[in-house]
Parts: sequence; C-alpha cells; structure tokens
Amino acid sequence: MPDRPRLTPAIADVRRAVRAMLPEGGSQSDPPAHRRVSTAESEPRQGAESDPPAAVHGDERPLVLVALSGGPDSLALAAAAAFEAPRAGLAAGAVIVDHGLQQGSDAVADRAAAQARALGLAPVQLVRVEVGREGGPEGAARAARYEALEAAAAELDPAVVLLGHTLDDQAETVLLGLARGSGPGSLKGMAPVSGRYRRPLLGIRRATTRQACLDAGLEPWDDPHNADPAYARVRVRERLLPALEAELGPGVAESLARTAELLREDGDALDRFAEEVAEDVVELEEAGLSLSADALAANPPALRQRIVRLAVQSEFHVALSRAQTLEVCRLVTDWSGQGPLDLPGFTAERRGRRIHLISTRAGELTGVRPPHDH
Repeated sequence: MPDRPRLTPAIADVRRAVRAMLPEGGSQSDPPAHRRVSTAESEPRQGAESDPPAAVHGDERPLVLVALSGGPDSLALAAAAAFEAPRAGLAAGAVIVDHGLQQGSDAVADRAAAQARALGLAPVQLVRVEVGREGGPEGAARAARYEALEAAAAELDPAVVLLGHTLDDQAETVLLGLARGSGPGSLKGMAPVSGRYRRPLLGIRRATTRQACLDAGLEPWDDPHNADPAYARVRVRERLLPALEAELGPGVAESLARTAELLREDGDALDRFAEEVAEDVVELEEAGLSLSADALAANPPALRQRIVRLAVQSEFHVALSRAQTLEVCRLVTDWSGQGPLDLPGFTAERRGRRIHLISTRAGELTGVRPPHDH
C-alpha cells in the first residue's frame, strides 16, 4: 500500500460519497449470497487478464468492484474505495476495460491496472474488447464496456460495481436529453443505483475528483476523446455548459442534476403506479396479451402511456418510441374503427372494449411461456 495521503477537502468529499454507497454486510455479519473473494478464483476468461489467486489469498469479505479507466473520476473513485471498503468489512477490486480505439490504449489500460494494484485493490481484471459500430462511436463503446463489466461481474460476483459518473456527467446527460426531446426518461439522467451498479459521485463535481487525485499524488490519464468536439457530449461540456454559466451565473450544472433527481423521483413513482394498474388491465392471450380500453381511458395520459410501454416491453421486449406509444393509445382515446397498427414485433388492434397486442415473430409465444406476476 502507498503512503496514506493527507486528508484534504476533495479527498474527504469523494470518500464520504463512496462510503454512503457501500453495501452493508462486512465483518459484522455473514455476507449475503454473493461470492466472497477467495483463493478459488477461476482461470481468467478469454480476453481478460486477472491477478493470480495468491493476490487475494485468505480474503473472505464481500467484494466491491470499481470500473476503472485511469481517468480522474474513476481513479479518485478507486482510491476512495480502496480506503473505505476495508473499513466497511469489504474487499475492493477493479475492472479495467481496454476498448482498443486509440493507439497505445493497451499501455493506458496496463497503467490503470498498475495504479489499482498500487492502491491495494484486488483482484484486478483487465479486459480487452472489440468495439462494434452499432449505435455510433459513443454508443458502441458504451455497449462493449458494459458487456465487459457484466462478464466480469458474472465471473467475480461482486456485491456492487462502482461507476465514476460525476455531477457534470449528469448535467451533460440532461442537456443532451433536452436537445433531443427525449422526454422524462432521459431527463431524469443516470440512476444512483441500478441493479448491482452504483454511482457514488453523482453529487461530486469533476473538478473535485481531479483535485482528489492531485492531493493523493495520483496521476490520472486524460482521454483525448474527452476533448474532441466531434462528440456531442464534448461540445456540451466544453461550450454549452460554460456559456450557460457565463450567461445565467454559476450553479447551472447543480440545477440540472437536481432537476434530474426530481424527475427521477416522479418517474419512479409513476412507474410503480403503472405496474400496479397493469395487474388489473392486462390479460394474457395465446399469442400476446390484451388491455382493457375502458381501464386505460380512465387513467391520465402519463399513466396510460406507461402501462402500454410496460406491457409491450414485458411481453415483446420492444421499447416503443413516444410516437408509437401515442398511436397505440389512440386506439383507446380516438378509436373510430381503424384497423390494426403494425409495430416492431407485434400488431395492436382494438376489438370491442379491449386492445389486443399480438406477436408477429415466427415461433414466438407458442402458448408455453414463463409465468407472469399479473
């Protein structure tokens, strides 16, 4: 372990944020059913480089994994996790994903792995991936990264995986959602907790993570893509947010992040209501499902649309656009005998007082399906 850095405001802020997001269940009680770190680590899967079992010999604590790129945000997160996790009775490890998109990316990934080990993190897994083209450069890289994180989590079975998104990232996400007209689902930004993923730094500014690295004597890597104006997020970061702060005064990023939090609370509440109402509205059928037009009509538009999207997502694994959702809802509110709608993977048709959603995928929904809660 390196010499402990002096406690500065930036280091304290990052540690406090991480501490609040760590799971319970360390040394005070038996850990939950997830796997502990032990000497019985399996051989690394193809494309992954892991520490040998001896690196974690005798450690039976629940595991916290940090997604580490070597940048200031994830490096400050890793340092804080290395400090806080043992004090909570947890082990802390790291996963580094090499996207291979830039010359020398392998050296950057190796350096991040070395920094993780120097901080005392174990196990440290380095995964090299191939990035496709679907979804554009940013989307494809994100998809490859999360696929690698999921594979690492499946192998190591951590209690949680910590991600280094900051308040600035949240503000940028909200602005991009506004510009694209993405609706509340996008404007509520990134969730602090999503399954096993946790984002402790959503209340921390990017400048604070960089200062925490400086105070701790850590040298972060600066991704050149983060300064490339070809990316919309970079233009928001480098041009739009500074312009808004110059014209409206400081605190714009914090206001955008606070807006995301408020919208997330409202959205989560509406989603729960939609799930409860769907139990009374939806009936399974041989090749799909149907919904009561009267029950849908009795609910306000926001709830009605959520019920339709929820039913379609659950049954057909299709995420409807707003335009598609509104077309289905017109079968409830503006029906005048119009015929069925052709939608991705299914048709929507009103017959009498019910809206029937029927699969159009060959071989799908043969009548033998997993049980539904509703």
